[in-house]
Amino acid sequence: MSTLETNSIGKYSGNNVSIDDALNLKSYTTAQRDALTGMVAGDVVYNSTEGTIDFYNGTAWFSTSGSTFSITVSYLVIAGGGGSGGQGDGDYPSGGGGAGGYRNSYSSETSGGGGSTETPLTLTLNTSYTITVGGGGPGYTSGSNSVLASVTSTGGGRSRGTGSGASGGSGGGGAWNGSGGAGTANQGYNGANGGWGGNYSGGGGGGAGSAGSSGTGGNGLSSSITGSSVGRAGGGGGGVTSGPTPGSGRNGGGNGSDAGTGGNATANTGSGGGGGRHPGSGGSGLVVARYSSSNSMTIDAGLTYTTTDLGSEKVTVFTAGTGTVSWS
Repeated sequence: MSTLETNSIGKYSGNNVSIDDALNLKSYTTAQRDALTGMVAGDVVYNSTEGTIDFYNGTAWFSTSGSTFSITVSYLVIAGGGGSGGQGDGDYPSGGGGAGGYRNSYSSETSGGGGSTETPLTLTLNTSYTITVGGGGPGYTSGSNSVLASVTSTGGGRSRGTGSGASGGSGGGGAWNGSGGAGTANQGYNGANGGWGGNYSGGGGGGAGSAGSSGTGGNGLSSSITGSSVGRAGGGGGGVTSGPTPGSGRNGGGNGSDAGTGGNATANTGSGGGGGRHPGSGGSGLVVARYSSSNSMTIDAGLTYTTTDLGSEKVTVFTAGTGTVSWS
């Protein structure tokens, strides 16, 4: 038997019910609500698990809104770029490293590899989510993945002085007579085949915005999620032994070398290292979260970050580390 508790009841001249103070509905968790018996159509409760008002239609429970204990987070997640490396003092310079995978849900900006804008995350408040900033690949090594909650970007493919470039977020360029590595769908493009313009020359690494070409790294993409437009995730340039000019990197990608050491990519761009006889390192990745200024974030000590206020929104940029975060 339900009990109605009130201080006073007065006559109201209209046809509606007027309540001077807040109406406090009986509170149940989702599990407690679902365990109720004897319910009839029109019964109403407060769902303390989801922060919603739920009603029974005679058959099942329905909420009047989505969970009010959630936050919408737009993101840019870029993995570490692939490294490059030739045969030391031999005659085989590598192709350029591929850029790290590029996934973007901000505004109408696109993801890598021709992918469309992704859907922003809906995350539960006061719940821990993992963030990892992928490292750039050192010589001969692919980049590491970057992670934000359920979003993972794949590390860029490496290149070597012989054979094909590795697959990755974007593919590594092929060495002389080698094939370019494949990019990951909706994250990045393929690396170019080796053998361009001379006897011993490497292909450009793939970028988020275009495939690698004859020695030149593929283009990256620009995003304004941090408040200003910045280009990132370009492919590394291919190296050469002699004859043609070494290939150029794009959007922070390392330049190729003429019989020397390939150029290192710029940190936190996720771009690929430049090819050469000696290794060029890929650039570390980046994780960016943009969310309402009415919410605050708790961040593990293992993550390096900065937070900027942009009016009604905040932007937190993670530049290194791995750990968990939560919003309240």
